[in-house]
Amino acid sequence: MAGFNPAATCRARRYRGPEPLEGAQMARTATLPVLNGESGLSRYLAEIRKFPMLEPQQEYMLAKRWREHDDRDAAHKLVTSHLRLVAKIAMGYRGYGLPISEVVSEGNVGLMQAVKRFEPEKGFRLATYAMWWIKASIQEYILRSWSLVKMGTTANQKKLFFNLRKAKSKISALEEGDLHPDQVKLIAKRLGVTDQDVIDMNRRLGGDASLNAPIRDDGEAGEWQDWLVDNSPNAEALMAESEEFDHRRQALNGAIGVLNPRERRIFEARRLADEPMTLEDLAAEFGVSRERVRQIEVRAFEKVQSAVKGTIARQEAALEAAH
Repeated sequence: MAGFNPAATCRARRYRGPEPLEGAQMARTATLPVLNGESGLSRYLAEIRKFPMLEPQQEYMLAKRWREHDDRDAAHKLVTSHLRLVAKIAMGYRGYGLPISEVVSEGNVGLMQAVKRFEPEKGFRLATYAMWWIKASIQEYILRSWSLVKMGTTANQKKLFFNLRKAKSKISALEEGDLHPDQVKLIAKRLGVTDQDVIDMNRRLGGDASLNAPIRDDGEAGEWQDWLVDNSPNAEALMAESEEFDHRRQALNGAIGVLNPRERRIFEARRLADEPMTLEDLAAEFGVSRERVRQIEVRAFEKVQSAVKGTIARQEAALEAAH
């Protein structure tokens, strides 16, 4: 596919579709709504809600038009129909002291990357595929921007940065300061990292980040606490928990129904969970080897993929018959 360059739109916070095509293929320029600061959040969320959701067969045909014919209008519809998904995911990252407009913008870049690479023939919906790209784009932005201390960029450091606070809350280790050795070991085991990784990240997150510290030396940008936003439930956050999530889940539920209970448990734990279980944990749960769990996971994935493809084929046939 030529032209669609998400990276070029990253800082502009405005999507103008793929790059111009030649000759008769030149299409009109399309833009995305722009979120201008926290005060414009309600307006932005109301605006993106106007874009219609796509039925599976509509999404499939638009993706085919984009991949096979560089159809910019098709790409634009794929993006705009998933802006609510970006907003929903972005709301989950409001506690990192960064402007929500920037977080949403980075999420939109991830969405565009997903649209560029989406292959509808593989059987899954765009929302399922795009979630990884959206989260990855937002997390990379947060890691780049969280500059009070060096957070690190290894896989384990990223995992700890985004999961340590949640892990601490689960074991009621919310007090400041160093963790008890038993707490360190428990968190390290749960997250699959070393004890020292946990100790280092806990000190980084807890030691240097005074909320009353000025953002800039001249004090003109205010304090870090000024950039924090209210995480309490509100209309905007509830809206972001939109039908997009339900739409994605419904698309998978029918296909997952072809699995037996063990296959379903392993498939959901490995492929759909926010924090996927390890092969070791599942092997212990079912009393089998790691390799056996891996085999069951692969077989379950193939079954679900086949079921989804069959559903799409039937929907396509019905759509063609209607015309």
